Formats: sequence, C-alpha cells, structure tokens
Amino acid sequence: MNLDDIDLQLLALIQGDDSISTEAMAHQVGLSKTPCWRRVQKLEKAGFIKRRVALLDADKLGLGVSVFVQVKTNQHDANWAIEFARIVAEFPEVVEFYRMAGEYDYLMRVLVKDIPSYDKFYKRLISATALTDVTSNFAMEQIKWTTELPLPTSKD
Repeated sequence: MNLDDIDLQLLALIQGDDSISTEAMAHQVGLSKTPCWRRVQKLEKAGFIKRRVALLDADKLGLGVSVFVQVKTNQHDANWAIEFARIVAEFPEVVEFYRMAGEYDYLMRVLVKDIPSYDKFYKRLISATALTDVTSNFAMEQIKWTTELPLPTSKD
C-alpha cells in the first residue's frame, strides 16, 4: 500500500491523539467523514495502525525509576533465546525488550518504584535463567520521550 499525503496526515493525527473523532480528522485533512473513516479502516487493515492505547503516567503510578538493563549470555542457540524471551515477557516491569548487535546481547527497559524494587526484579531475573553479565543503568532524567513515529512525507 502506497501512502499519500492524506494517509500520512491521518496517521500523524491518530498517533498524536487517538481520541480524535473521525469528524475532526476529516475536517483537518479536507475529507468528508465517510471517506476519512474508510481510509482509517484501510490503514488499520494494512497494519499501519497496530493498536490503540491510552498512555499512562508512570510517575503518578509510582513507577518513577527507569532502568536500562544490558544482558550478556554465552547461550546463543534458538531454544535458549525463545525460552529467555518467554521468561522476560512474564516480568511486568519490563516495558521494552530488544535483542541487540554489539557488546551486549539484550537490552531491557525496566520501570520500578525504587531501587529496592529493582533489586527484587534483578534477583528474580538472575534466578530465572543463566546469564553471563547483567549491567544496569539508571536514568537520571528523561529528556525526551514520545510514542510518535517520525513519519515520512509523500515526497520521500
């Protein structure tokens, strides 16, 4: 599916505020309501819109400590990787999880209440599986955070 300017405008509006009405979107992109709704449905079916969520405030929920956890392992077979991913998925504190290229094999972003909460998480993690090295980096300040993707222009 090739995206035109209107599709990109709709995606920008939706990722900025998913509660925006179809009528408001239609007005902003110069369409009537029904064609606008059809385009959004088409974008959803094509997989450009993965899902719609509400973004919660971690600080207000008592999850003010953001920890970036780098993991090394000497296990590099497919079965171990699948099992490790399953184990990590069971930890609600892990909000992002990546397999990496470079010095470390995995990177996690973990949200917790405080340092003792992180220590409990860490102990559960290292007891759940064999890891070679775990390095934790605590964020001092969040300078930028967004869920909005940098959308291309139709000229790109």
